Amino acid sequence: MATLKITVGERDRLDQRTQRRIEAVQEGNELEDTQPVLNFDTYAELSRLLSPKNLELLEAISAHEPESIRHAAELVDRDYKQVHRNLSELEDLGVIEFEGGGPGKAKKPILAYDALEIDIPFASRNDPNAGAAAP
Repeated sequence: MATLKITVGERDRLDQRTQRRIEAVQEGNELEDTQPVLNFDTYAELSRLLSPKNLELLEAISAHEPESIRHAAELVDRDYKQVHRNLSELEDLGVIEFEGGGPGKAKKPILAYDALEIDIPFASRNDPNAGAAAP
């Protein structure tokens, strides 16, 4: 597994990075930076991922490897529906994955990454886009 890099308001920079990566592959060059990146447009969007309840779930999955959503809910002492909703959101973001879940089978939440790396560069005063990522 790898570390997921999380950024805020970096869409233009990420688009440039993606374009450079495409060009490098087309030229037959090896990619040096293969770290996956998840970008949020605003700090408010980032705060949904980093909510105490989501972080508690991620820690519980890491420490206890629950066999099902129900087991994860028991580990964090929360309602199944709330945990299911949180885990579905984390799956949509690509932070967790589910194994199983066929007919009559429980869906097992697993971490998609070893760690999350938050990268929030603060804009300089001379940057015309300063504060663009603010909520």
